[in-house]
Amino acid sequence: MLLSIAMIYVLGLTLSTVFKKLNLPGLIGYLLAGILLGPYGFKLLDPNILQISSDLRKIALIIILLKAGLSLNLDDLKKVGRPAFLLSFLPASFEILAYSLIAPYILHISTLDALILGSVLSAVSPAVVVPKMVQLIESGHGKDKQIPQMILAGSSLDDVFVIVLFSTFTSMAISGTFNAIDLVHIPLEIILGITFGIVTGLAFTKFFNNTKLDTTTKVILLLAISFALSELEQLLKQTIPFSSLLAIMTMGMTLRAKQANTQPLSQAFSKLWIGAQVLLFVLVGAAVDINYTLQAGWNAVLMIFIALAIRSIGVFLALLHTNLNTKERLFTIIAYLPKATVQAAIGGVPLAMGLPCGQIVLSLAVVAILITAPLGALGMDLTYQTFLSHSKS
Repeated sequence: MLLSIAMIYVLGLTLSTVFKKLNLPGLIGYLLAGILLGPYGFKLLDPNILQISSDLRKIALIIILLKAGLSLNLDDLKKVGRPAFLLSFLPASFEILAYSLIAPYILHISTLDALILGSVLSAVSPAVVVPKMVQLIESGHGKDKQIPQMILAGSSLDDVFVIVLFSTFTSMAISGTFNAIDLVHIPLEIILGITFGIVTGLAFTKFFNNTKLDTTTKVILLLAISFALSELEQLLKQTIPFSSLLAIMTMGMTLRAKQANTQPLSQAFSKLWIGAQVLLFVLVGAAVDINYTLQAGWNAVLMIFIALAIRSIGVFLALLHTNLNTKERLFTIIAYLPKATVQAAIGGVPLAMGLPCGQIVLSLAVVAILITAPLGALGMDLTYQTFLSHSKS
C-alpha cells in the first residue's frame, strides 16, 4: 500500500504541475493520474487502498469544510445574508430539476436515477471556489459588496444541501419506495447540524481559551471531533438526523467568530488540504471505468451544459434585488460553474451501493469535473480583475 501512496503523490503532483503550467486546474492532473494508475488503466494500485478510498475521500471533504468555516466572517455574512441564503439552495434546486426532467430522455434513465444524478452533479466545488474566494478576500476584490464572502457562504451551504438531498434520494432508491418523512428530514438535518456545530464550536472556544495549546494540537483535536461527528451522524441517523458536514463547517465558523486569532488554524488546514486533495482526486480517477465514460458520449456533455444553463438561471434569481451590477452578477454565475470536490467525494457512492445508476453517475461526475472545473477556474481568473471592484483597505 505504501508504494501505491507514493505513486499517487509522485504522479499526481507531477501531472498537476504540468496542467498548472498550461493555466488549467491541477486537479485535472490528479484525475488523469488516477485513471492511469487504477484498475481500468495500468492496474498499479494496491486493491487495499481502493477499498478504503471512500473513507479517504470523506477525510478530504472534512478538511475543506473546516477550512471554509474558518475563512467565513459572520459579520460579513450578515451583510449578504439573503442572497447567500438563496445561493445555498436555489441554483442547486434548478440544476436537480433540470436533471429530473431532461436526463430521462437524453440518458434513458429513470426519474429517481436522474434525481440521484442531479444531486451528485449540482454541488459547486469547494476545491475550486474556496481557495479563489479566500484569495479575493485577501486581495480586496469585491470587498465593498462582500461578493467573495457571499459566494463562499452560499457555495459551502450549497454542498451540504445537496449532500442531504443525495442521502434522501439514495435511501429512496435502496428501499424502493417514496417516504414523505425523508423530505421532512432535510430542514431537520440542516437545523440540527447547525446546532451541533455551534455547541461544539463554543466548547472548543472555551477549551482553547483556558488551555495553552499549539496550532498542531488544535488541528488534531478539531479533526478528531470532526471524524467523531461524522460517525455520530451514522449512529443517530434513524433517531436524530443531522448533517455532520454542516456541523463541521459551523464549528469552524463559530471558532472564527469567538476566537481572537484563527488565522494559524486556517493556514494549517490550507496545508493539509494540499495533501488531501491529491488523494481525493487521484482515487476518484482510479474508480472510473474510462471505457464506460467514453460510451456516455456527447449526450452526457449535452446534459451537463443544459443543466449548467438552467443552474445559471437559479443564480440570477438569487441575486435579484441586490446592489450587484451586471458584471458582478456574471462573475457570481461563473463562480458557481465548477464541479469537483463533492462529485469526487460522493460520485462513486451509488456504484458502491450497487444501484443500477452507479456507473453512469460516476462517469458523468468525472466528465462534469473535467469540463466545469477548468471552465469555472479559468473564467474566474480571467474576469475577477475587470468584473469586481478593488479595495486596498
